[in-house]
Amino acid sequence: MLTGCCPLFLNMPKKEKVAVGLSGGVDSAVAAALLKKDGYDVTGVFLLTQNGIDAKDVKNICAELDIPLEIIDARKRFQKEVVGYFLKEYSAGRTPNPCVFCNENFKFKLLFEAAEKLGADYVSTGHYVRIKQEIRNPNIEIRNKSKIINSKLKKSYKLFSAKDKNKDQSYFLYRIGQKELARLIFPLGEYEKTEVRELARKFKLPVQDKAESQDVCFLAGMTTEKFLEKNIKSKKGKIVDEQGEVLGEHRGLPLYTLGQRKGINIGGTGPYYVLGKNCEKNILIVTNDKRQLPLLAKTAILEQTVFPAGLPVFPAKVLIRTRYRNPLSYAIIKPDLTRKYIVEFEKPQRAVTPGQSCVFYSEDGSLIGGGIIK
Repeated sequence: MLTGCCPLFLNMPKKEKVAVGLSGGVDSAVAAALLKKDGYDVTGVFLLTQNGIDAKDVKNICAELDIPLEIIDARKRFQKEVVGYFLKEYSAGRTPNPCVFCNENFKFKLLFEAAEKLGADYVSTGHYVRIKQEIRNPNIEIRNKSKIINSKLKKSYKLFSAKDKNKDQSYFLYRIGQKELARLIFPLGEYEKTEVRELARKFKLPVQDKAESQDVCFLAGMTTEKFLEKNIKSKKGKIVDEQGEVLGEHRGLPLYTLGQRKGINIGGTGPYYVLGKNCEKNILIVTNDKRQLPLLAKTAILEQTVFPAGLPVFPAKVLIRTRYRNPLSYAIIKPDLTRKYIVEFEKPQRAVTPGQSCVFYSEDGSLIGGGIIK
């Protein structure tokens, strides 16, 4: 029988611990499997955000990978913060992107809180995005949440678009700051989705054939319109054209978004497109001319603008995306006197919508920053 400590193990490096956000889908499951294969001490973290959600898939994933699981009941917080934000923005006449808001203000906050309690060195998710580390230039200012931060970090971290351009999710993560980026791992950034499916089969994960969810998670299969009708009290009002001629009646301003064509239900000389909203008078303004300037914007004003890897030299020529699935397009960004930013599009952009995010990239695919369209 051996007694005391065996000298062989005294200098063995401690396994780095990582908290992996698991959703019950293929992507996060493969991320956890890859991290375990690479020698990390992996713990799964499941954020319970809605009633009626079954954690069975997450439990099965953890059982197959032989890793512990932490389940965090975040239902009240999710309803108040994320769903509340979504409804508040629509009620104010804007069209928000709840996933951008959720990642910054809810999901990653809770995952880092869980990591602290678990004593984890890193946080990881199944997002399709790459992260790279550089030696930080102390002369470059980092702007987060409209504040300039003189970071003490000796290294800086940049997000890059994923290898799989069809799955790239950097658009949703542009507001994540340097402190978080320093402790984040994104294992799927260098993989195509087809490769991730193959890895799921190789690791014998129980969700290997699970279908992807394309909807906003809390809509639960409902359309945005139906969800808003159920959760917002809205008044009917007039639909008018650019000249103020009454064309019909709308069902409530929150149910419409700039550039929308379907669901306006005006016959005659259509199709009609939403041109704007007069929230004070509860009037929906439409046009049957797609060439209207507000539908094809030459500029946009941004607020809550962040530059997580440092301020560029202004005016800066960048590639921008004004909605998740929109193609990249060239633009010039520059600050104005009110600490907001003006974006001048090289080619006019259709339906540049208040509440959505405009995200900036370099030619090499690195993320420069972004802001909320005002």
